[in-house]
Amino acid sequence: MKKILVGNRGEIAIRVMKTAQKMGIKTVAVYSTADRNAPHVKFADEAVWIGEAPSSQSYLLGSKIIEVAKSLNVDAIHPGYGFLSENADFAEEAEKNNIIFIGPKSKAIKIMGSKLAAKDAVKAYNIPMVPGIDEAITDIEKAKQAATTIGFPILIKASAGGGGKGMRVVESEADFESQMNRAISEAVAAFGDGSVFIEKYVASPRHIEIQVMADSHGNILYLFERECSIQRRHQKVVEEAPSAVLTPELRKKMGEAAVLVAKSCDYLGAGTVEFLLDENNNFYFLEMNTRLQVEHPVTELITGTDLVELQIRVARGEALSIKQEDLKIKGHALELRVYAEDPMNDFLPSVGHLDVYQLPIGEGIRVDNGFEQGMDIPIYYDPMLAKLITYGQTREEAIQLMIKAIENYQVEGVYTTLPFGKFVFEHEAFRSGKFDTHFVKKYYNADVLKNQMAQEAEIAALVALKQYFEDQKIVRLPIQ
Repeated sequence: MKKILVGNRGEIAIRVMKTAQKMGIKTVAVYSTADRNAPHVKFADEAVWIGEAPSSQSYLLGSKIIEVAKSLNVDAIHPGYGFLSENADFAEEAEKNNIIFIGPKSKAIKIMGSKLAAKDAVKAYNIPMVPGIDEAITDIEKAKQAATTIGFPILIKASAGGGGKGMRVVESEADFESQMNRAISEAVAAFGDGSVFIEKYVASPRHIEIQVMADSHGNILYLFERECSIQRRHQKVVEEAPSAVLTPELRKKMGEAAVLVAKSCDYLGAGTVEFLLDENNNFYFLEMNTRLQVEHPVTELITGTDLVELQIRVARGEALSIKQEDLKIKGHALELRVYAEDPMNDFLPSVGHLDVYQLPIGEGIRVDNGFEQGMDIPIYYDPMLAKLITYGQTREEAIQLMIKAIENYQVEGVYTTLPFGKFVFEHEAFRSGKFDTHFVKKYYNADVLKNQMAQEAEIAALVALKQYFEDQKIVRLPIQ
């Protein structure tokens, strides 16, 4: 493998290219008109324009990307996450053109891409699942009967995708019809498929995911868990590894279950098996993401592995050189997704110009970044600027380092999730480890953050004023 095309943009494109470079592999970037001057374009050995700014005219054009790959004699394509990373047809087209797709085979992507097909595949392995119906459904009357049988509260979920789209919690039968209609129309808009399925709503769940890695020689590893319970709009904002609540026994049990899920679809490469963990530490299979996750750095830090390197080696046909017993958890890692969003206005995207953009540096601080000072934030893509990751010997050390790193992360021109992150890491519920996926709903509102920021601004002003008076005293001292 001498040359890899990275079919993505932003921080993940650079992240993949860094490992490829380290392995002596040349890289090709693709870019849209909006990303002409983006850092990932400059970082690659070669870069090719593939279309206009909307992703449907650029980053989602699988055939165009394969065309570019062939014209430049590319050996493999790394899809990153999002865009075409879980598109089975794209993976298949690459394979047909003798280009290695750095990810699972299209069969596994298809099975795990449908929540119902995924549940069907893992049934034979006795993986615990949340009670629910085993079929996609669009008939409202039939769905209502099923919901009544399962018992409220229930969760309506789009069968064809994730990311919180087409997802509705229904507390009572009276609300069912309106919520079902909304879930169906949202699912149609997001995935072109209005079918949904219904399952029991787990009241106080934690969202725990297990990283797996599988080679083509029958070896499957689990690289422990990530805690992903701090979410807004069903999407993760803060992740950590390991989880503060898993015992070694539960970790092993969940890890082994994740390996069986990977086995059920003949998995290859890096994947993530997501589970819900209830207040009694019962876990239930949720879904499998057939790609590298946004939050993969926290796993890398606690295991001392480079997951992108393992992906590339496995794609080249190599056997995994590490065994399950070699893997040990060392230290603690946290990640904050730095989105260009306004946490004081319902996390709405904040489009603008990065007047100031300076990253924190120091031991135990890692920033996977995709932007530079002076750039505009395009409206066409996910608004994530970077991922701020900290690593310490203990959870407390990682938290303190994170708070300091947030304070040293300078952004002007757009709103970001940095103040929200600081709120989370300073909150007693997070620090104690006693939180679930309802953290934002329970503890956070914009007024709390506004007050906190106003207090901090007042303290900073008083410190500056005190310093000013101290400086004045020095200036007035008579010359000896």
